[in-house]
Amino acid sequence: MNFLKAAESGERRRVFIWEVTGTVFVIASGFILHFLYEWTGQSALAAWFAPVNESVGEHLKLGFWGLVFFSLIEFWFIRHSVRNYFAAKALGILSLQLFVLMVFYTYTSFVDDPIAIVDILSYIVGTIICQALVFKMYFSRKLPNIVTAISVVFLVAHALFLIAFTFWPPDHPLFQEYAALPLSDSWPGLGGLKVA
Repeated sequence: MNFLKAAESGERRRVFIWEVTGTVFVIASGFILHFLYEWTGQSALAAWFAPVNESVGEHLKLGFWGLVFFSLIEFWFIRHSVRNYFAAKALGILSLQLFVLMVFYTYTSFVDDPIAIVDILSYIVGTIICQALVFKMYFSRKLPNIVTAISVVFLVAHALFLIAFTFWPPDHPLFQEYAALPLSDSWPGLGGLKVA
């Protein structure tokens, strides 16, 4: 489906605007969530939603919670205009997280340390992919109810795992802390800007 054509029709145009807004929201909330734990003095409540360290697993919270928070608002405004709402959201978050993981593990297999600008750009591109897939699925054929049920279970289980693994991280490389190179080292011209 051509997104520009979709944006020209009334109902689809309204949903398209919601998804573009969602893209901006998920990106912006990801940056806020990245620092929330530190800003709140390491609040246990903030730890539910924000990364508590620089592990890749903790950073999966950024896109997940950003999309969940936006979806809790969006649902009430577009639920009668789209199909496959929960399946679309499950596909979107899965695609965002898989894209970020794929980029991270691909480039870190060639360099010694993570590079902040690459991580940030992969999050932004992953969010755009996420929202594009969500929009496409909204206007695809209606999926069986079992797919909706599986999608809801996936989203709830995913939320519970993200929270649980914060307090009881598995002994797995995904939950080992990395220290990304500062933006000033990974992108010339940014001076002393540092990214935790």
